[in-house]
Amino acid sequence: MTGLMVCLAVLAAASLFGVWHQRRNGRLSVRKRDETARLGAAEIGTALGERATLLQFSSAFCQPCRATRRTLAEVAGMVEGVAHVEIDAEAHLDLVRELNVLRTPTVLVLDADGAIVRRASGQPRKSDVIAALGAAVRD
Repeated sequence: MTGLMVCLAVLAAASLFGVWHQRRNGRLSVRKRDETARLGAAEIGTALGERATLLQFSSAFCQPCRATRRTLAEVAGMVEGVAHVEIDAEAHLDLVRELNVLRTPTVLVLDADGAIVRRASGQPRKSDVIAALGAAVRD
């Protein structure tokens, strides 16, 4: 009987973790603005967008990275002055460590000055990216 109770407890804990992880995956969270921390062309290797930048950290064999690339490119194409920049996480380990990127894809929404406005770990939904972009352009 004890073995059955332990098995049920493990199943319940695993189910709760799975639900928590699924709800959190790809969610764009609000970042506290640090006025001194900014990313520029020197850090990301290309110019920032005039109004905002969608910065994506990817890796070579990441399947969700491909879908995220398509989503971000589509959203960037919808709004004038928005750039989509993809960075290979393996080739830029210093920046990955500095920004605490723990998995790919990780998406950072930057405003026109290069400040991080929103951040998502995992594949974000298109509607969430559009809303985050609205916050970056508005601020």
